[in-house]
Amino acid sequence: MARKTNLPQAYRLARERYAALGVDTEKTLRTLARVPLSLHCWQGDDVGGFEPAAAELSGGLVATGNYPGKARTPAELRADAARALALIPGKHRFNLHASYGEFGGRRVDRNEVAPEHFKGWIAWARSLGIGLDFNPTCFSHPKAASGFTLSHADKAIRRFWIEHCQASREIGATMGKALGTPAVTNVWIPDGMKDTPADRRGPRERLAEALDTVFARKLNPKNNLDAVEGKLFGIGAESYTVGMHEFYLGYATRRQILLCLDAGHYHPTENMADKISSVLCFVPEILLHVSRGVRWDSDHVVTLTDELLGIAQELVRGDYLGRTHLGLDFFDASINRVAAWVIGARNLLRALCFAMLEPYPRYRELERDGDYTSRLALMEEAKTLPWTAVWDYHCLRQDVPVGEAWLADVKRYEREVLSRRQ
Repeated sequence: MARKTNLPQAYRLARERYAALGVDTEKTLRTLARVPLSLHCWQGDDVGGFEPAAAELSGGLVATGNYPGKARTPAELRADAARALALIPGKHRFNLHASYGEFGGRRVDRNEVAPEHFKGWIAWARSLGIGLDFNPTCFSHPKAASGFTLSHADKAIRRFWIEHCQASREIGATMGKALGTPAVTNVWIPDGMKDTPADRRGPRERLAEALDTVFARKLNPKNNLDAVEGKLFGIGAESYTVGMHEFYLGYATRRQILLCLDAGHYHPTENMADKISSVLCFVPEILLHVSRGVRWDSDHVVTLTDELLGIAQELVRGDYLGRTHLGLDFFDASINRVAAWVIGARNLLRALCFAMLEPYPRYRELERDGDYTSRLALMEEAKTLPWTAVWDYHCLRQDVPVGEAWLADVKRYEREVLSRRQ
């Protein structure tokens, strides 16, 4: 209680300190409160989905750990997600894969999924006043067992996945129309080879042709926004990825659709933040999947790293938040899954708070004057400004737990709900 009582005073002092540098903390709080993040369904159940006869997880995806209490039904997943959303400041979104529909115990193949299978999700999102995003599920299926989907050499299999992606776009558009906010429907495929291919050209030409068919039908952008996502490699596809970054960069530029940049999908020495301003010179908007790569795995819970701060700084300094859709993408089955959502989301918002509080107009002024010494000095001083007092006050204003207090809520939920799941 003492900490909560002292927050307004700490914020007032921080506000005065930032004002001396020309930074309006009230503007930061207003802007931060309007930034929506899209929480990903697959953290809640280890990428399992709810198909009656789900295939073993494939496509280079591996969920490790066996922490108790994972969601087993759509109702449980919705309850878990709602608990997480209640602990994150702001109004956010939820991101679904096609395999998370409610199929009534019937086998509905991927090319037959329809909006009716997501009525429950739409009703839930409407009750919370949030938007939904969507993804075709081009993995964990017999027709993806070869490691190829939209780029498959077999025309019939290629057609199956084209129909699935087309159906997914229609579902996304239905969600967007029903909820009054466009769904971002993001296409990611695992296609690739474990060892060196003889033919790199053929699969990529087939993929481009298949995507042209997927996106042939124009959808109202008020309801649905299309995105494509590349990857460096996947488990089982270490030597060749059909849809690598350069392929999708060219494709998104040609079609003027969203390019998805995933923080875990590049070489460890690449700076994803540096790609943002480059890509946005040529595409209208981007989708960012904020993740954390560790060695060869791309999907660890987001922590407050220099890489994350760099992404936030690029978005704020370049004034790109209005052209960027932010989502989380990781799955960790070794810790409490609700906590993983909360940790990742709060860290991304924390990074944005830090970036918004930088006196970056002053950085630019010094840079234009060629005073790189002062620019570096000010950038370093800004790292220890009292930005955490502003973040804590933001949580207080948004009526969510301040500091680590949210963890007690998650632990209580674990005792009362998650621990009872067998």
